[in-house]
Amino acid sequence: MSAQPSVLIIDDESGILDTLRILLKKEGFEVFVAQGGKAGLDAIRGTGADIVLTDVRMPQVTGLDILQAVKEQDPLTPVILMTAQASLQTAIQAVNAGAFYYLQKPFANDELVAILRRACEFRQIRVENKQLKQEIRRSGGGAWPVVSVPVGKSRRFLDVLRLADVVAPTTSTVLIGGESGTGKEVLARYIHEASHREGPFLSINCGALPETLLESELFGHVKGSFTGAVRDKQGLFAAAKNGTFFMDEVGEMPASLQVKLLRVLQQREVIPVGATEAIPVDVRIIAATNRDLEEEMRRGNFRSDLFYRLNVIAMELPPLRERRDDLILLMDRFLQDLAAERGIEAKALVADAMDAVMVYEWPGNVRELQNALEYATVFAKGREIEAQHLPDRITRRKKEPLVADRAQPNPQLDLIERAYIMFVLQAEGGNKTRAAEALGIDPSTLYRKLSRYEGTEVK
Repeated sequence: MSAQPSVLIIDDESGILDTLRILLKKEGFEVFVAQGGKAGLDAIRGTGADIVLTDVRMPQVTGLDILQAVKEQDPLTPVILMTAQASLQTAIQAVNAGAFYYLQKPFANDELVAILRRACEFRQIRVENKQLKQEIRRSGGGAWPVVSVPVGKSRRFLDVLRLADVVAPTTSTVLIGGESGTGKEVLARYIHEASHREGPFLSINCGALPETLLESELFGHVKGSFTGAVRDKQGLFAAAKNGTFFMDEVGEMPASLQVKLLRVLQQREVIPVGATEAIPVDVRIIAATNRDLEEEMRRGNFRSDLFYRLNVIAMELPPLRERRDDLILLMDRFLQDLAAERGIEAKALVADAMDAVMVYEWPGNVRELQNALEYATVFAKGREIEAQHLPDRITRRKKEPLVADRAQPNPQLDLIERAYIMFVLQAEGGNKTRAAEALGIDPSTLYRKLSRYEGTEVK
């Protein structure tokens, strides 16, 4: 990809083409435009653009046709689909066909630019990986490294990735917060891979080891320093020289080791167990926690001076229930990965399974979603994943009456809204796309509301 990334815009409305051309040129993109799907097909072959941005609803040649043509010519080219008439079914079809993003009009300019920049990085990483694989094969090597590319398009998630892009080239310490399973290590790896550090990425879970073993793993030890220390051992801080050291669940670290970690951050040196001399270390530290460290400070469980040393750049990964717009993208990624791992054709969720996934709360976040799809892939014998193939906890929900037999004298507005939505949904035979149209809201908005009403029913 050239230093100035190029984008091909395909739309049947000249006004939109002109607006996007002006916007993206100002943002540093080389811009090609094609009015209509037929002209778009010719432009795909003629421009060789790094990214394709196309409308979905066009006469004769649709955006999905454009997507298929791009994938046939160059599978590495990201395609972003945009439409003013979004539907869940079309979104699923688009993502399953390999679309990078499915963007609903109208959209904010900064949102579009952010997605295009992510698409550029995604393409660059895929091109480099392909070249690396070819080089390893030519040299007779075996496996190649897998680059972690975080997946998502929700605003909160994109805000985190933008901050990661800014921070990656620096040496600043990063503290990543978020519930368990939100992808904190994936984000840490992404920061490392986008940095200029040439050393390795090493990690440890601070809550998974007893204190004495954790100390030895972190700082190393010298021979004879304790029973069983039959040789010198290099600690992870030293082993991650010129690289990145990721400390997961740092809030679980015992108080005695918090003092030693503070020394590493202040002095950039470690003292192995049993040693008397300090060893300098050159390592970038990224820590993560699912605890509220400020609350832990108030309780006296976490040192305030250590917190402020770790909290130089703070990032907070949102839970999956707050980024439901990313569910389809994440499912597509995991299903494609599972298919590649097993050497089979990727499976897809049918309507009842998709409904169950979209309204489930996902307390285990992205990790739980990944595990649920792996479970479903095992039990679904054909290409289609049905609700019955998902874990029981996702499909079995306790039913509680949404509207009681006796009306409340002064019902809350939220209760009235829920009752009306369920009434419309029943009137449309359970079809959520038609119900959303009748309600005058987007399907994604309806799914978010239904997720809040999980397990309810109208009586």
